[in-house]
Formats: sequence, structure tokens, C-alpha cells
Amino acid sequence: MTAVVINGTAVALRIREEVRREVEKFKAKHGFPPGLATVLVGDDSASRMYVGMKHKACGEAGFYSENHALPSSASQKDVEALVKTLNESKKIHGILVQVPLPKHLDESRILDLVSPSKDVDGFSSVNQGLLMKGEPPLVAATPKGVIRLIEEVTSIAGKNVVVINRSTIVGKPLIFLLLNRDATVTVCHSKTKNLASHTRQADILITAVGKAGIIKAGMIKPGATVIDAGTAVVDGKARGDVAFDEAKEVAGHITPVPGGVGPMTIAMLLENTLVAAKNAHL
Repeated sequence: MTAVVINGTAVALRIREEVRREVEKFKAKHGFPPGLATVLVGDDSASRMYVGMKHKACGEAGFYSENHALPSSASQKDVEALVKTLNESKKIHGILVQVPLPKHLDESRILDLVSPSKDVDGFSSVNQGLLMKGEPPLVAATPKGVIRLIEEVTSIAGKNVVVINRSTIVGKPLIFLLLNRDATVTVCHSKTKNLASHTRQADILITAVGKAGIIKAGMIKPGATVIDAGTAVVDGKARGDVAFDEAKEVAGHITPVPGGVGPMTIAMLLENTLVAAKNAHL
């Protein structure tokens, strides 16, 4: 059996086209586009690249966007003042603070300063708390994208799902998104003993570790849906947590790296910004 490859690029492009059409309707109704502001502190090359990709996607979807770049020496007061200004801006509906921030800044405090109604990354304590209670309008983009990819190929209710990640950005939001869809969820992490004994029970296996090839074919339940949200660079090429070539002979559905979860993150960011704009102008 060879797995069906879940084409995240194709799904993301479809969603981005749907968002573009909705943006046209929004502009026709309100006379202005949804607006996204990014906050970039420092000169990390990867962060600059990610922010650039997000603004390019905004332009293609018809959004208004602006980037606010601060030096790595920016103070806590400087960053907080900028976030507060963006919270008050009428033309900005979504705010994204690019993380990680420089070590001298209180990242949690800054993320919590973003208005929950503009928190298109879903990182604020308010939106994460609402996720525990049900599902807020704005959910972290990568977990939201993972769920959408799963729902492209299978149902979630009643499934045994194993998540290998417990971060506040990916793993913890995923836990509640899955529970809210009636999955039975097991969370694994760096201290989990005998990881394979857990992964082999998973109808749906989601991994986001960032270590190339750690999930082998023998760790996968035959026919399982495997979602690889991990990325590592090996010999200049992006590789996922899953040993893809051998895993695809066991899994039922599987995402590639690249071309799986990655494209979905920006698509979900655009969708979140559109949702925030619509909610601001009901």
C-alpha cells in the first residue's frame, strides 16, 4: 500500500483564492480592504524571510499590509508602544508580532498586549483560553492548517490522535482543536518513554519536532493519516520529522515536506485576517 500524498500547496492555493474573492466582496461593501500589520524586531534572516512571504501573500489576496521593523536594541517600552498604536489603528484588522523576539524582551507580555480581536496568530492568553472553552474566532495558523489538511482526507471524531509537540504555538492549540472535534488525544514530547508504542496506536499522527527522519515506518499504524509539521534543513534541503519514502508505504495519507503543512500557515493567516476584518465591521 502506498499512501495518498496530501498536497498542502494545492489546498492552500484553493483557500487563498477563496480569501481573495471574499476580500473583493469586503472592499465592495466597505470601500477599503482588510489590513494586516507585522512587527519585526531585529535582523534575523529567517524572520525577515517569513515576514516578506506574508506581505507578498497579502498583496496577492488584495489586503492592505504594513511592516514595522524595529532594531534588535528596541526596548520593551518601544515594542509595547507600537503594539498599542496598532491596536488603535482603524485600517489594521490583524496584528502579527514575528517571533521569536530578542531575548531581552518579554515576549509573552508583548503578545498579550495585542488586542484579542486583532490577534491573527492566536497567541494571546485570551484567545488560547477561549480555545480551551470552545473555539475563538482566531486560532493559531499552523494548528488550524493542520486540522484543515486532516479534514480534507478523513474525519476526526472518535479517532485516536497522537501529537508529538507540546508548544504553545503548535501542540497545545492542536490538543484543544482535536478535543473540540471529539478525538481521543495523546500528547508525546521529549520526555515520553517508548515513543513508538504510542505512535503505533494513532489513527492520526501529527509530529512537529524539527528533527529530520525521526519517525520511521515501523512507528506508524498501517493506514494512518500522518501530518508532518516538523522542518529541519539537511544538506541545504528542507526535511520533515517523518522518513517520508519508507513511511508512505505504510500510511494511508501523508503530508510531504516541503509542500504539506507549510503553505497552509500563510493561508490560515490570511483567512484569520479576513475574519478579524469582518468581525470589526459587522
